Amino acid sequence: MLRRQVLAVGSLLLSAVTLGGWKLFQQKDKQPLLLSARDDSDGKHYAVGYRLDGSQVFATQVGQRCHDIINHPELPIALFVARRPGTESYLVDLRDGKLLQTVVSQPNRHFYGHAVIHRSGDWLYATENDTTEPGRGVLGIYRFEQDRLVYSGEIPTHGIGPHQVSWLPDGETLVVANGGIRTEAESRVEMNLDAMEPSLVLMQRDGTLLSKEVLSQQMNSVRHLAIAADGTIVAGQQFMGPSHETAELLAIKRPGEPFKAFAVGEEQLQSMAHYTASVAIHSELRLVALTAPRANRFFIWDLDTAAVRLDAPLPDCAGVGAVKDGFVVTSGQGRCRFYDCRKAQLMGTPLPLPAGLWDNHLHLI
Repeated sequence: MLRRQVLAVGSLLLSAVTLGGWKLFQQKDKQPLLLSARDDSDGKHYAVGYRLDGSQVFATQVGQRCHDIINHPELPIALFVARRPGTESYLVDLRDGKLLQTVVSQPNRHFYGHAVIHRSGDWLYATENDTTEPGRGVLGIYRFEQDRLVYSGEIPTHGIGPHQVSWLPDGETLVVANGGIRTEAESRVEMNLDAMEPSLVLMQRDGTLLSKEVLSQQMNSVRHLAIAADGTIVAGQQFMGPSHETAELLAIKRPGEPFKAFAVGEEQLQSMAHYTASVAIHSELRLVALTAPRANRFFIWDLDTAAVRLDAPLPDCAGVGAVKDGFVVTSGQGRCRFYDCRKAQLMGTPLPLPAGLWDNHLHLI
């Protein structure tokens, strides 16, 4: 009994020291910390952290290419999630980039690139593929033991090929973008384009299905999500159908309403090359931003009226995230940019970050 009490006190002291260091680290520079996956010119993979003034906090080499990033709500750690069909995700100390743990997927599972952490800081949920039944979507459940993750089980996503998972503002309801595409282990080859089953799912943390909705086009893969403070869900799609068809590449589910196409103009939809990469919402400014890297286009709309606020060329635009006055966008081939959205005329300025080689997502703290 005494030993357990001593261990508990020691754990609390360690947490206090860790949190204190994290708060000092955050206060040291009020600029957001930008987290992303990045390659170098030799094709090596890195988990990186930069301030927006261009100062590098860390660049940690990792074995597999990563996709999205999610940070712990209290501890100075983040998980860089493996890009599909990767089997390694990386838990990194945000203060110095130290690799704390390589999280390996379970047998007959691989990661799909996205994860979320519960607001308690105790649980992480990652989208994964069941390769014994290719495409059957699951959320792998992992428990935090201080700065390590321990596998705890899984729940179904009620769909095929889950990509991004997010929280509704209640912090308890999960939103899952089921891409609808079957793939085998170690493969990105689509197996069922003639029988895709994309869907948007709302579910409880215990796996209970709350709702499952689809868009009008069967070959329109629901991929990426952004959630507004009022519970509005926006989803970005990737269309796998004929090149001559126009697809609903941006969709919306407002609270209490069905999942449906966002009112994007025909000309803009045709200019996206059937592919969107990253979507973000600025809840305070009521804006939604979208990257279309294959078309080298970046878009911003009014979230409430769907009025176009920006339609701009941006080479291989990748990740997008909201900051106080607008959006930050990375580029796989060009310069990263900040778009000031406070005035009627949106202004884009280059950021002093390294140019090119950024992956499709960024995460701002």
